[in-house]
Amino acid sequence: MRYISTRGNAPALDFRGVTLAGLAGDGGLYVPETWPRLSREDIAALAGLSYVETAVRVMAPFTAGVLDKAELGELCAAAYGRFAHRAVTPLVQLDHRHWLLELFHGPTLAFKDVALQLVGLLFEGFLRDESAPITVIGATSGDTGSAAIDALAGRDGVEIFMLHPEGRVSDVQRRQMTTVLAPNVHNIAIRGDFDTAQALVKAMFRDPGFSARHRLSAVNSINWARLMAQIVYYFYAAVRLGAPDRAVAFSVPTGNFGDVFAGYAARRMGLPVERLVVATNVNDILHRALASGDYSSGSVTPTQTPSMDIQVSSNFERLLFDLADRDAASLSAQMAAFESSRAIRLTSAQREGAARLFASSRIDEHAMATAMRWARDCGQTIDPHSAIGLAAALDHAADAPMVTLATAHPAKFRDAVERATGARPALPARVGDLFQREERYTTLDATLDAITGYIDINATR
Repeated sequence: MRYISTRGNAPALDFRGVTLAGLAGDGGLYVPETWPRLSREDIAALAGLSYVETAVRVMAPFTAGVLDKAELGELCAAAYGRFAHRAVTPLVQLDHRHWLLELFHGPTLAFKDVALQLVGLLFEGFLRDESAPITVIGATSGDTGSAAIDALAGRDGVEIFMLHPEGRVSDVQRRQMTTVLAPNVHNIAIRGDFDTAQALVKAMFRDPGFSARHRLSAVNSINWARLMAQIVYYFYAAVRLGAPDRAVAFSVPTGNFGDVFAGYAARRMGLPVERLVVATNVNDILHRALASGDYSSGSVTPTQTPSMDIQVSSNFERLLFDLADRDAASLSAQMAAFESSRAIRLTSAQREGAARLFASSRIDEHAMATAMRWARDCGQTIDPHSAIGLAAALDHAADAPMVTLATAHPAKFRDAVERATGARPALPARVGDLFQREERYTTLDATLDAITGYIDINATR
């Protein structure tokens, strides 16, 4: 399997290369050169398999030529052996039509663990025979940072610098990052929002001198390996609800479009996905893009769903590339226009192509709280991000079972859950001492000079 950039001016890479590179050198995102397909028989054969066995069969086409199935299986067994539920991503029924796909049973209580536990092992394995370390740089709106740090802390050959927006993540999210004191972990709180942090990360990758000096890599969902791992749970859930003989719909709370793009990839691979509902909060750039073609960035409004407080959705570029018939030149011009003006219109082909699979909803905090109480009445406590997804699911009729991705444990957002439901969820025992742990982080201005200067001083080279 080879991977190409959405902007057409970076070398094609194999799976090892694309995992270590993260962002393409031309500023684009890597995607498979062609989408692999699983037949109906292949999908039917997933019934009854464990999560690890399912993961190997779904991901094997993407790692071909670099990892064989036995090697991939060993990595998956190690990655998912740390999860607190034997099913890894269990399904929970709410009523006759609605289901929750619980993605928060990993070590940091969020869906990012599903991918990043594997990515950490991939990094370590790919770097084992190399003398030069890599420097992983990431931006987080809350959950990516803690999951990446947990996956990479103490690993040989990897140093990680994680940027988060000061005061715009929950106290649990922050402490899950800043209480990891491994010497290869560096937490940076920037005086700005997530979009600014994400822009700084992209700017560092686009600086060839800085990128080469530190051998940069990424763990954000701009890294293809992360998205690849997320495709698995769409297959795992759908097969348990009757696929391939029965279609399934999914509602996905998202700000950066990575999690829902994994669902799109599953559909391209042959999974019978009837509908993907893109659920946004009031930072609704994705809803506006899908509903009216208006992909324009405004200022970020802080909400009780901080992981979705995003106005630039990096992974949307991957979808636009496919919907533009993979015309890299036109997509590159379109993204250059967005980067200069912060506003573009989707083409007719892009809008029509998206409408065949995607729906969307903009969910405000009142509707979010209502969905949390609805879930409570069904016997489930959910976090505010999952409630955004559930509220959107309740908005959209579907003939198929509707699965809402439950992306975080409710205890990560205790205050919001208590305000909506009157009950304060407890942290699981495995992280119960979080508020007694020592914190360590650095606060910096949200400027490229401040961040690169800090990395130049603190990176081990």
